[in-house]
Amino acid sequence: MIKYFIYCRKSTEEEERQILSIEAQLAELRDFAKQNNLFVVKEYTESRTAKEPGRPIFNEMLDEIEKGHASGTQPSIL
Repeated sequence: MIKYFIYCRKSTEEEERQILSIEAQLAELRDFAKQNNLFVVKEYTESRTAKEPGRPIFNEMLDEIEKGHASGTQPSIL
């Protein structure tokens, strides 16, 4: 069985451009995972801009993927 992570991020500097809160993103992605029978082993959330390098939670998730704890991620694209 393929294992997935969910990753949700909300920018800290462009509040008006991002419509969904992290909680709303999680709800949407949990529903998506359920509808598509995806086995989610962990959820990651982060409130940080993507314009600058160094998102610690994102990097932690990538390390876990490299260790084989999941095969991929279902990123929030909402």
